[in-house]
Amino acid sequence: MIIVSAVVDPILISLVLLAVSIIVVGLVLRKLKQPYIIAYILAGLLLGSDGLAIVTDQSLITSLGSFGLILLLFFIGMEICLPSLIANWRISIFGTLAQVNFSIGAVWLIGAALSWPFYRIVMLGFVISLSSTAVVVKLLQDRNETTTKIGQSVIAILLAQDIFVVPMLIILGYLTGEKPELSEMLLQLAGGVVLVVAMFFLIKKDKVKFPFHETIEQDRELQVFVAFALCFGFAIITAFFGLSAALGSFIAGILVSKAKSTAWVHESLHSFRVVFVALFFVSVGMLIDVQFLKENIILILQFVGIVFITNNLINAVVAKYFGQSWKNAIYAGAILAQIGEFSFIFGMTGFTSGLITDFTYQLIVSIISISLILSPFWVAIMHKLTHN
Repeated sequence: MIIVSAVVDPILISLVLLAVSIIVVGLVLRKLKQPYIIAYILAGLLLGSDGLAIVTDQSLITSLGSFGLILLLFFIGMEICLPSLIANWRISIFGTLAQVNFSIGAVWLIGAALSWPFYRIVMLGFVISLSSTAVVVKLLQDRNETTTKIGQSVIAILLAQDIFVVPMLIILGYLTGEKPELSEMLLQLAGGVVLVVAMFFLIKKDKVKFPFHETIEQDRELQVFVAFALCFGFAIITAFFGLSAALGSFIAGILVSKAKSTAWVHESLHSFRVVFVALFFVSVGMLIDVQFLKENIILILQFVGIVFITNNLINAVVAKYFGQSWKNAIYAGAILAQIGEFSFIFGMTGFTSGLITDFTYQLIVSIISISLILSPFWVAIMHKLTHN
């Protein structure tokens, strides 16, 4: 008699436990008519090192979760109306510039009273100026608003924010004394040119044909790998140029849309998108320091409230300036009111370079995480106030 002892991979156990936690919490929240985003974050908090400490490999979950953002932008690229996006270039570029400058101004009002140095004001202004692409796109999809006028404007602003992350990181580098290499800046400039050329190509083309498209459309297994290669291949290209990988996947999505192949691509990657987006929010939940949260909950909630009100107001004024009614402008501002995932990078950059203390870094992480959790509630409240 042969006895086979099987050793179960701990990563497999972790993923199964995450899935079970999401199911349980998700069922409860579904009864309460709340979005699954909250279930994902709570599952990460529950199973992370500050919870039951069952899932401790945070770097793995974060890496897998980053794929979710790439897939989200890929699907948005397939759904986007390119002429409408181009028509919104003013609100995306000037709106983002206004958001960044107003955010720095808002932080300066607080920092001046607390005698903060200039570099800290700029860094914290950058932190609160960015919205969450993952949260916003998920909310728009859940509400079937990605193709509406508000949805198109909001997505245009999100894409502009992704582009602005690069110069903002360069500015932070100068503030910390770490000036970027000339070769790095030239590479990013070249990447920007490549993106512009790609957009012009897609605008002029009515339809794009993939090689062997007839064979691909009849082979379900091959479709999965073609869709996967397109999404992440373009993401790798933009990442190589020092730009956001999500921007590359967005271009790939537009390319798929132009090829009239969205049906089979959507079917091939939809399940992957659900899983990886969930892991992204799980990684956010794992970042929360429960002990720090308990000790500073009042301060954190005060700052979250200030962030929501400030960001909502700034984005509403910008949307109104570019032609939205006050009702739609306030609602658009609510959608963009939370703090985004790229702000984690700014916080970490400031902490590792000595711009901020450990306390301030933990405060930033907590404020970002709580703003992501509360964002669906804030949007629902503002929608009810403005559209009822």
